[in-house]
Amino acid sequence: MQLSPTHRASFSIGSEAAAKRVVDVLTEVFFEGDAAVAAFERPDGQWDVTLHFAEAPDQALLRELVVNSAGNEIAATLAFDTVEAKDWVKASLEDLVPVPAGRFVVHGSHDRERVAANKLGIEIEAALAFGTGHHGTTRGCLLLLDHVLKSSRPRNLLDLGTGTGVLAIAAAKALHRAVLASDIDAPSVRVAAENAMLNEVGNHVRVIRATGFAAPDFGKRGPFDLVLANILANPLRQLASPMVRHLAPRAHVILSGLLTHQAPAVIAAYRARGVVPLRHIRIEGWSSLLLRKLS
Repeated sequence: MQLSPTHRASFSIGSEAAAKRVVDVLTEVFFEGDAAVAAFERPDGQWDVTLHFAEAPDQALLRELVVNSAGNEIAATLAFDTVEAKDWVKASLEDLVPVPAGRFVVHGSHDRERVAANKLGIEIEAALAFGTGHHGTTRGCLLLLDHVLKSSRPRNLLDLGTGTGVLAIAAAKALHRAVLASDIDAPSVRVAAENAMLNEVGNHVRVIRATGFAAPDFGKRGPFDLVLANILANPLRQLASPMVRHLAPRAHVILSGLLTHQAPAVIAAYRARGVVPLRHIRIEGWSSLLLRKLS
């Protein structure tokens, strides 16, 4: 199957505070998953802001958003282009080494033999979906999952916004139990299911297409005593109430996809609903959180 190119918009901005402000605006607008928004500091102190879209964006709207949040001078630097899927996923995966995260190792097929016998290998092939294990948020989630599994064995598990299925596969491999995985993106649902089969946990991982907690599967499979959600800060805040309604007493929650400065607002949204933070991992400017429902 020929993969379609993704659409990219990018610009640079001169300070961390300005980058945070514009990223917050963009994630508010695109929180339904229409775009992946990221900001990274360059060695010269400038910040690069990049958005990836599955469909061609409304350039006029995006330029207006940047004008309103960063000014005309920054908006004038806004550039649009397309990136072939093989350029930013497949080619990069072929060059990446295995990534260890506690008992887990994320790797490509070319590194299958490099996984130690005492580790749980998660093989992820190139695909048009996020979550290869090489991103700081995925690794943070795996480290927190490993931490949780040292002291508990959750029975009902959910991977919300599964992407390539890394977290669902990791949980299924470690626990040999059923995991419900969901994503709003149809290609991600297909890729996650294929990766679960590749990793021989296809009989444990059920992947569905769903937005938030709207699908009936959540009510049927819950309440959950472990939820993993590696998405973005704004949807995590939006989902706090419905997520808590689907949690079992004393359930663990692992959240990621947050720039470090966004973590306090996400923590506050869950704390207000009786879910308190236990651990906070920071990797490459991204935060991963472990929380627990009080009752």
